[in-house]
Amino acid sequence: MSKIKINQMSFYAYHGCFTQEQVVGTHFIVNCEIDIDVHLAAQNDDLNQTVNYQTVYSLIAEQMKISSALLENVAYRIIQAVCVHFPAVNGVQVEVQKLNPPLGGKMESVAVLMNSKELNLK
Repeated sequence: MSKIKINQMSFYAYHGCFTQEQVVGTHFIVNCEIDIDVHLAAQNDDLNQTVNYQTVYSLIAEQMKISSALLENVAYRIIQAVCVHFPAVNGVQVEVQKLNPPLGGKMESVAVLMNSKELNLK
């Protein structure tokens, strides 16, 4: 099994439990790892036999535009969108990081790491 990784996608979005987070917004980083058999795509040099990175990015960007209270919900929706759009994938892992979260102290980020297998999606 091979893995396709799309790393450090940057978004400005409106996720959070506090009203101000959903009004002002903040920066997020998303990492996505997809388990898929790419042997035929590699042998045939055929994009149709693998996952299109641009489509994955578009699916993630679409989900990042939908405001959520929890990062868990954002990660779940991203995994679900990728699994539905690409039925050939064997698994998806997503990390959603919120930069500079308003938790009363100085920190770089908080993150949720979720995979489709624990959600019984793949």
